[in-house]
Amino acid sequence: MAKKQKKQAQSGGTPATVALTAAGTAFTVHAYEHDPAAPSYGEEASRALGVPPERVFKTLVADVDGRLTVAVVPVAGSLDLKALASAAGGKRATMADPAAAERTTGYVRGGISPLGQRKRLPTVLDASARAHATICVSAGRRGLEVELAPDDLATLTAATFADIART
Repeated sequence: MAKKQKKQAQSGGTPATVALTAAGTAFTVHAYEHDPAAPSYGEEASRALGVPPERVFKTLVADVDGRLTVAVVPVAGSLDLKALASAAGGKRATMADPAAAERTTGYVRGGISPLGQRKRLPTVLDASARAHATICVSAGRRGLEVELAPDDLATLTAATFADIART
């Protein structure tokens, strides 16, 4: 384990929360007991935290014309791959291989955060996020969410806003 990762683990932080703190961004961490049998990580977070599913966003990694791209969409819906491809300036999008997503982001499936990734990937945030003062996204670990303003998330990830979710 690298020194930086060891320090984060000892302090209880994740690369996502460390990135938020370093940027001076206002955020709130919400922890809950993760159930390994839960069929949907995002819906589990919504229920456990008592936050409406349209305010809890899942982080998905897709392959857009051979380039890994992050899509952040509400857990209440699903990702529209065609819309993501268009928003990312590509022709075709498919879901990324889970192992490639984990290796590239540095997070495990169900705990992938759009923040603090090992390699910064192009990011598209569903435009519905702008309807809320704050949204929740994974803080980099199953059972841990971070709440922040959508514009702050977009700034920190260099994300573009686009309609990429289906309800």
